Amino acid sequence: MPALAQSVTATPTPLSGDEALKRLVDGNARYAANKPNERDFSAGRAARTRSQHPFASIVSCADSRLAPELAFDQGAGDLFVVRVAGNFVNEDGLASLEFGAAVLQSPLILVLGHTSCGAISSTIDVVKNGTQLPGHLPSLINAIKPAVLEAQKAGATNMLEAATEANVRLNVERLKNAAPILAERVAQKKLTVVGGIYELATGKVKLI
Repeated sequence: MPALAQSVTATPTPLSGDEALKRLVDGNARYAANKPNERDFSAGRAARTRSQHPFASIVSCADSRLAPELAFDQGAGDLFVVRVAGNFVNEDGLASLEFGAAVLQSPLILVLGHTSCGAISSTIDVVKNGTQLPGHLPSLINAIKPAVLEAQKAGATNMLEAATEANVRLNVERLKNAAPILAERVAQKKLTVVGGIYELATGKVKLI
């Protein structure tokens, strides 16, 4: 990516994927306990105009109740976040994550679903009841539908929970196998891809 590399001054992060994940887990524990680190948000602002060095990339739902920087108690410049209702990966999201991995050298991608997801529940409604949605909403439904069908095939008793987890797992696998950039970095152990579920009621993230 020579053209992109020229546009961002990036140096490899010293963290491994496992170390980056531990940093997220520890931050989430602080957040859930309501004991976040105190931060001076002006600190480093000038330096961030020159470059960025996020230690993790997050694929998150656009739900307003979930803010990754808060949920993992991280500051500006720490996370490279791609958000879309239903936390799935389309071509634009994939390209962004490739940039995060290959140019910004982020060693970790976390696909983060959450409880009570409206995009998942709407997809379940469409699959089960044939509900017709207006505008461009069907494009979201089509992206999430494979997870709902997988949960349905498994005979899940709690469709929303099962489909939410299936959606995370399917997108984790897509990213792990996304050639040429991400799959190559996963094979070289330069990139770790994992999934998690954010519990709205507690603020805790469960890795799956």
